[in-house]
Amino acid sequence: MFTSLVFWLLVELLAVSSVQAAKEIANNIITYPIPSGVENSTAFEVKVRTPGGKWKDVAVYRPTLTEINATSGSRSLYQSSMVYFDFNGTVEIAATWSKERPQEVRVRPDSYGIKAQKSGRSVRFTLDRPRDVVLQINGEIFDVLHIFTNPPPVDEPSPDDPDVIYYGPGFHSVSGKIQVPSGKTLYIAGGSVVSVEAIEFTNATNAAVRGHGVLTYPRSGNILVTRSQNVVIEGLIGLNFMARTFEATDVDIKNWRSFSSVQWGDGIDLFCSQNILIDSVFVRSADDSVAIYNHRGAWYGDVKNITIQNSSLWADVAHPINVGTHGNTADPETASDITIRNVDILDHREKQMLYQGTIALNAGDSNLLENILIEDVRVENFRLGQLLNFRVMFNEKYNTSPGRGIRNVAIRNLNYNGHGSITSLFSGYDAERTISNVTFYNLTVNGQVITDSMRKPGWYLTTDFIPLHVNDHVHDLTFKA
Repeated sequence: MFTSLVFWLLVELLAVSSVQAAKEIANNIITYPIPSGVENSTAFEVKVRTPGGKWKDVAVYRPTLTEINATSGSRSLYQSSMVYFDFNGTVEIAATWSKERPQEVRVRPDSYGIKAQKSGRSVRFTLDRPRDVVLQINGEIFDVLHIFTNPPPVDEPSPDDPDVIYYGPGFHSVSGKIQVPSGKTLYIAGGSVVSVEAIEFTNATNAAVRGHGVLTYPRSGNILVTRSQNVVIEGLIGLNFMARTFEATDVDIKNWRSFSSVQWGDGIDLFCSQNILIDSVFVRSADDSVAIYNHRGAWYGDVKNITIQNSSLWADVAHPINVGTHGNTADPETASDITIRNVDILDHREKQMLYQGTIALNAGDSNLLENILIEDVRVENFRLGQLLNFRVMFNEKYNTSPGRGIRNVAIRNLNYNGHGSITSLFSGYDAERTISNVTFYNLTVNGQVITDSMRKPGWYLTTDFIPLHVNDHVHDLTFKA
């Protein structure tokens, strides 16, 4: 009897210990210091803790952002703030702003429904899972705090693994470029900052660059995936560091966060690539956040099976998403089977009407754009531009011929709340180069569902309520509940 009682007491103690251990693991927080030689921001002081636990300081990086003066064309640069850390479970974040007391506070994307509490110059809020958010105080555009979080790393490779190129914590200045051959992983550990002109995958298969560290370069750097297959880009942060694919197949870009402030500073560019997944990224860019193109330069071929999902995009210049500008007039190409799903568009600022549209489908250079699905996209108030811009176009600056057309586009649950949009535009080029078979399902603009059956004066068009201008070369455009 005594032995049995002892046994069950031990079992109970072990169970309690196991639960406690699991709780500690579940609430694990990992922060990383900024390496010596890397500039930090003093605009915010940031701390993090498990609810009721001890506060931990979080190092604040200083990304650079940009804005174009619409009168002079000059580029103004602004310093911003960014932190990153790893955790499981739930954490409380406290941020103290160095300026005036917060009056208006937003934790974006708005769709996350995160509410913050103010106390003096400090703001507190909770994250119940790793995700990327922006703390915006008093309507500031550039002096904001970007917060990037990951689950704690698992299966970290050994620095001694012959199949791994490893950069541990600290600052690493690399001359030239890093070539990642087939079968190798470039690992940038949390707490590391690697300054390098480019990371290149050329004719590589089954290769990766991943980790929880930071990539940067004094001017701008790139991850370049060229004629390669089965490549993974995952978990990293880019400061003026962009991602590009050229004639690549089966590439995953996951949990990639990047900033740019340079000319031609597209966040992610895909040229003539197929089977590309862009998942859970945050891109704040000085040009298109994500651009999908056919032929340009030395790159040829169709674009097919592209997915952008679970992401947040902020374009300080040009489009958050742009598809179709570049192609091959001599041997026309197609961009097809493109899915844009569960995306928050945080901002869009572009004065030039030819380059407006939070989502732009712009078929040029004899491109045909077809079989496109846009669903569960939320567009927050943006500074300047159009909600949508679909055009079969001939832009003399970039094109050698008009596009062939845009067809078979479904747009489901697009929700726009804001006042910055001017009239959107759907424009076919001529009777042969048209936009056709575009269907909206549950389009919502400032809380109003837009359908062909909505209550309106009989002489009004459905598109008047977006507003959207449609020319004579657009056919089979419908709006359904």
